[in-house]
Amino acid sequence: MSNEQVLIVDDEKTLVKALTFNLEKEGFRVDQAYDGEEALEKVFSLKPDIVVLDLMLPEIDGFEVCRQIRKKLEVPIIMLTARSEDIDKVLGLELGADDYLTKPFNSRELVARIKAILRRSAAYEEEAKKQIQIGKLHIDLLQHRVRLDGKDVSLTSKEFALLSFLAVNAGNVYSREQLLEQVWGYDYYGDVRTVDVHIRHLREKLEDDPGNPNLIITVWGTGYKIREDL
Repeated sequence: MSNEQVLIVDDEKTLVKALTFNLEKEGFRVDQAYDGEEALEKVFSLKPDIVVLDLMLPEIDGFEVCRQIRKKLEVPIIMLTARSEDIDKVLGLELGADDYLTKPFNSRELVARIKAILRRSAAYEEEAKKQIQIGKLHIDLLQHRVRLDGKDVSLTSKEFALLSFLAVNAGNVYSREQLLEQVWGYDYYGDVRTVDVHIRHLREKLEDDPGNPNLIITVWGTGYKIREDL
């Protein structure tokens, strides 16, 4: 059962009541707003996990509500519209809506879409936490960005993949064969010296003295590791 909070914004009270019933059955906590002004007040005070937002609202329409929300929050938004014009859907998505449904729709479909969006949102938040800091080295696994002492470092995709794998497993030693398998893939049959070349390139970009590395260490007779105690 879910415990996320859903804010339903629609001036059709019968529809809101039905949606509230179905969502609460699934374990969601549900709040309601019946016009654009009330919607904005509740979004910013409650900070719900997801907003179900009708386009045709009194006071402030759904487009403007979406625009105002997006200025301050990244809360997922599903737009509802009684019209089927593509321009409404496109505009809603361009303003930051995550999905849309055209009325009439099945409540079970809305519930399914809410669950799917919340799963993606949770996965994104988990990915966003993937920041690695080792001494002066900062690796953003989500944005594929590496900074050393506050300055961006340009890496090839394979250099980034190799560095990231070693950093995520900092302190562990991996042989060249293991690195080929983990970074290049099971179907890669290249020379193990490929690993040595990429390690050398990484050292040239990240080490103060590439000939006497302090970050990416060679464990003689075994392989390579990244220090975890810088």
